[in-house]
Amino acid sequence: MKRSGDSEGEKRRKRRRLLQQLGDQKIPFLGPPDRGYQQLWDSSYTGLVLRRSCSLPVELHGRVQAALLTLRKKGCLLRDLVRVRDRDVFTSVSRTLLGEPGHTYRYLDTRLFAIPWHSEDTEAKGQSCCDPDLRAACKALWELNTFFCSDVSQLKEGDTLTQCAKGEAEAKQGVEGDTESKHSEDSKYSEGAESRQSEEGDNESKHSEEWDIESKHSEEGCSGSKQEGEWENESKHSSEEGESSQVKGGEMCVTSGTEHSEGKFPGWTPTTVCATETKSLVTHDKPVAQLKHTLSDYHVEDKEEQPCGQGCSQPSPPQVFTGPVKFNVTLLNYMDPAAMSQLKEEPYYGMGKMAVGWHHDENLISHSPVAVYSYSCHDDKGESSEGGSGEKTCWRIGLKVAWDIHTPGLMLPLESGDCYYMRDDLNSTHQHCVLAGENARFSSTHRVAECSSGTLTYIQSQCQEALTNLHTDPETGSHSLLALLPTTLQHCEEIHNEVEFEWLRQYWFQGQRFARFCSWWTGPMEQLEKDWKLMETMTMLFLAEVEQEGESGEGRRELAETLLDTLTDRQQQRQTWRDRCHSSLAQTLPPEEAPVDRPFWGVDDPSMPLPFDLADIINRVELLLWR
Repeated sequence: MKRSGDSEGEKRRKRRRLLQQLGDQKIPFLGPPDRGYQQLWDSSYTGLVLRRSCSLPVELHGRVQAALLTLRKKGCLLRDLVRVRDRDVFTSVSRTLLGEPGHTYRYLDTRLFAIPWHSEDTEAKGQSCCDPDLRAACKALWELNTFFCSDVSQLKEGDTLTQCAKGEAEAKQGVEGDTESKHSEDSKYSEGAESRQSEEGDNESKHSEEWDIESKHSEEGCSGSKQEGEWENESKHSSEEGESSQVKGGEMCVTSGTEHSEGKFPGWTPTTVCATETKSLVTHDKPVAQLKHTLSDYHVEDKEEQPCGQGCSQPSPPQVFTGPVKFNVTLLNYMDPAAMSQLKEEPYYGMGKMAVGWHHDENLISHSPVAVYSYSCHDDKGESSEGGSGEKTCWRIGLKVAWDIHTPGLMLPLESGDCYYMRDDLNSTHQHCVLAGENARFSSTHRVAECSSGTLTYIQSQCQEALTNLHTDPETGSHSLLALLPTTLQHCEEIHNEVEFEWLRQYWFQGQRFARFCSWWTGPMEQLEKDWKLMETMTMLFLAEVEQEGESGEGRRELAETLLDTLTDRQQQRQTWRDRCHSSLAQTLPPEEAPVDRPFWGVDDPSMPLPFDLADIINRVELLLWR
């Protein structure tokens, strides 16, 4: 259920007041050099697991990194033109979707259509929809996905760190104080504090054109599935000690977070130094206790407004994740700070420049895990960002408890090849952001997407269901409706709208991007358009039934009201999509990426049973109801 504009406006005003109240002060956050970092991780971020790059098979690293570079070279990673607060904006991050054949992923009113990863099954069946290089790249990411499915499933509750045996030995030595000295640089993030204050509300807006976000209706990116749902705000804190385990394909050890309870941070010893800075709990002029008391009213108000505890409505119970992990899609992202102009400062904690703002990953099965592979490189040739001259600011992940100003934030630096997992309810009870480093970065974010209405199989079954009410005479080819019940006709018209606006127009709005590198969706979309055209015929027959002379009474009125509602919705959505296709932003795209206004047809097109513009038909139905 979408929030009203008034509710969104009130949230923005509260957030603006919150930032004004903070002034130059920031909510505390901890990073690896801060005392209490591991203890904070163990107590408030228990669903987060870091897997060091050295614990993954070297061969897998090589194949995955080569695959990411291939996808980038072939132009598969593109910025999306998404819908935020009824206006179009470009994402600052370039991305594409890979996954199970026929799967899609929906975010910010945009449906991405997966390039199928080429598993051994598809190769055995001889299915080929793209060139050999792209096919090899897709297969490499499928191998990474298979690795993640196995690895996440084998982790014990309470595990927070996974690394190679050598890294563990280094970490133990670092406890004596060596590690803290590696991160003793002065803050880079205090610079520009005055500019942050002058921007006030604009600076913290998660819906800026320059700020990539993955959620729509909450100022902090609070969103769940298609219903923008949210889940219970109950963190699962483990008291169970983890055990050492082996994962096939790489030497590693698992260290339980509960083993580090002395406020230090064994287990995180980077092989290269990131020029990052973290803020401890005692770095602010205003006492933390006073700061918490001052801000508590804002926290309470938000909770009262959203009884579910996370600030988002949830009209229906979400599907809850159970069973073994099976990631069905990966959203691939490419971010180059040099090309991302005017990156926003993280507004609440002062963590630094943000490439991706605070958000929950949306459209996922509730409580399902997310696995992320991070790869940083100097350029498209794949030169590693490690070992260069001088220190480089590395990419980092920021995490915070959603709608909680009392718990310090957590900042996690990432080396190239590192992975991290968000398990259990972490994605729903917490939010995360991506803090920009100096080099370009790829990420492969593996998810269990909520696909109950997001697969080709689903929409094909919907078409079949609607078309069962259409009879075609085998001799004359003429059409007629089998059932005239208002509920049946309404259901068919809803499917009609779903096919047109959730599939056909979504697909063509993204131009020729899919057909350019992969032909998998070409045939299915052509068939969907044929089915949709038959549904246009069904609407014509529905209209003829409503306007038939001699019909009277409540039955006719009910049919007319049903038809009017669906036609009005269809007319409004068509106009919205036309406006989007011809917007000034859309016109800046090259021809192969520019939105295509399809389906569209002229007034005198004899092949179409109804006109594109439904205004006259809507007026006729309204006149029938006024009689």
